[in-house]
Amino acid sequence: MKTKAHQRYKTKDGTIVPGVTTITGILDKPALIYWAWDLGMKGIDYKKFKDDKADIGTLAHDMIICHLLGTTPNLDDYTKNQIGQAENALISFFEWENGKNIQVIHAEKALVSEEFKYGGQFDILAVIDGISTLLDIKTGKAIYPEMVIQLAAYDQLINEQINGVVKSAKILRVGRDETEGFDVRDFTDKLTPAWRIFKHLLGIYQLRKELQ
Repeated sequence: MKTKAHQRYKTKDGTIVPGVTTITGILDKPALIYWAWDLGMKGIDYKKFKDDKADIGTLAHDMIICHLLGTTPNLDDYTKNQIGQAENALISFFEWENGKNIQVIHAEKALVSEEFKYGGQFDILAVIDGISTLLDIKTGKAIYPEMVIQLAAYDQLINEQINGVVKSAKILRVGRDETEGFDVRDFTDKLTPAWRIFKHLLGIYQLRKELQ
């Protein structure tokens, strides 16, 4: 449900630590300024627009995870339009999934790094066509660089906390519009530099906290 509490991460000693998306959120995103301005020129409240798209993304994730696990998603509190757009994303997932052998190991699993002091919840760890794969699902129109940084942070959590050996790390974009289809890219060879960037972002985040 979209009303579920915000995920909080704690180390074994009870210390609250930041999440992956909070850490990568400190990256500058200049394109968002133009996006918000453009919506304003069209008379659209960008905050409401953003919240609506976030709700659609949350529901799309739930639908996909429930499909993989054989359970039923909860559609309460979502509008007809939101359900329709989330279903478009699910259909795009079906198109990508067709013909693949997918054995889910973990889905939407929250982990905390005791070494680096951060937490995160990855989407899917599965054996896909015989290959151990970390799959991050994104809704929208494109795959952005900060998404790869998040992927590297999830890979580190899996290596540290569940001894998972990720052979392939992919981002699957499924569109909310029926014309957007899907796009999947393998970023396994980008995990090392992306992880280095994440560690720098984590350091900056921690230093900012000390200044407060």
